[in-house]
Amino acid sequence: MPRSEVAEVFGAEWPRLVATLRSDLGDLDLAEDAAQHAFATASERWPVDGAPDAPGAWLLTVARRWAIDRARRDVRWARRVADVRAALELPQRARGAVADDLLAMIFGCCHRALDESAQVALTLRYVVGLPTASIARSFLVPEATMAKRLVRAKKKIAATNIPFQVPDREHLGDSLHGVLRTVYVIFTQGHAAPSGDLIRGDLCDEARWLAGCLCELLPDEPETWGLAALLAFTDARRPARLDADGEIVLLSDQDRSLWDAGAIAEGRTLLARALRLRRVGTYQLQAAIAAAHAGAPTFDDTDWATIRRLYAVLGKLEPSPIVRLNEAVAASLSEGSDAGLALLAPLGSELADYHYFHLAHGDMLVRAGDPAGARAAFDRALDSCDSETERRAIGRLVSSRLGDAPQSERSST
Repeated sequence: MPRSEVAEVFGAEWPRLVATLRSDLGDLDLAEDAAQHAFATASERWPVDGAPDAPGAWLLTVARRWAIDRARRDVRWARRVADVRAALELPQRARGAVADDLLAMIFGCCHRALDESAQVALTLRYVVGLPTASIARSFLVPEATMAKRLVRAKKKIAATNIPFQVPDREHLGDSLHGVLRTVYVIFTQGHAAPSGDLIRGDLCDEARWLAGCLCELLPDEPETWGLAALLAFTDARRPARLDADGEIVLLSDQDRSLWDAGAIAEGRTLLARALRLRRVGTYQLQAAIAAAHAGAPTFDDTDWATIRRLYAVLGKLEPSPIVRLNEAVAASLSEGSDAGLALLAPLGSELADYHYFHLAHGDMLVRAGDPAGARAAFDRALDSCDSETERRAIGRLVSSRLGDAPQSERSST
């Protein structure tokens, strides 16, 4: 087997292998070390001897045997020898048991006792299997810094005895919300990177894979399907979000023929599955909004009235100034700029430093016939935006709306 194929097996088997080993051995560090040893052995043997018929079972056996040898050498693990030996004697675990281990791993990495950045980093490392260097790049920190963060997170897991288990039905809802939020954060880090590459396709792909896993592992939870649908609809626009020069293309200007029709169709299927369970949640509502965008042949043909109603419902389930901002934008496009400005007015203090608020405000003022007010709003959008790429996009938008660059951009040139 060529080494490239070994790498493919790594991507497919790593999450299940680590999850199963963590369940067998009771320790995340030991599980990771055992899995790494198994793959290192495979990379040496398989190109010469050929791959086994069941790569996953082979890797698990090698990893378990290595864990026994390590336990014999290390007094700290002496008490685990009997448990590991018993696990080695068990037949290959049934798919259901492996699925349970993987789900327990996800809930453990996303436990509420860990902060958000630790949840994301642990999930990317131990569930997805990304190397520490890749995770560091997504957090914009050196690899050594990320390695230390992972060590600290694992120490907290051990010190606070964070359980790697699926919560019972009574407590599943709150815990699942944290898991879904972590997956969504991973996706947004890939789809709207704060700097460097504007789109990290690998993170988008991994987030969609994680969402799909949750759908398979928790098929009766509608929000897992809703999140998977939302990611599919949003990611469908990935090919059109940047132009040939790597500059941002606003939704209103995107070439919709570039949108991924397969991802849109997948999103519709996933959303339909979620809605059949008849327990509407925030991710399903966001997916329905994304579906409305995906179904419009042009920006002007978008069903803004429906989108406004969906944001109004979403705002009741998840009160947020960002949700109200989006409702205001939809209202301005469905009912006129005066309706949008009325909804926008109470948000000024909460979103004073949010450049998208000022951008939306300026756009509404242009359509309301107030170019001077619009220019001031666009200047505030530029002043509150840290991304040079986004600042250039704002400049292009202002030029198209007012015919020239905003004051902030003119003064900086």
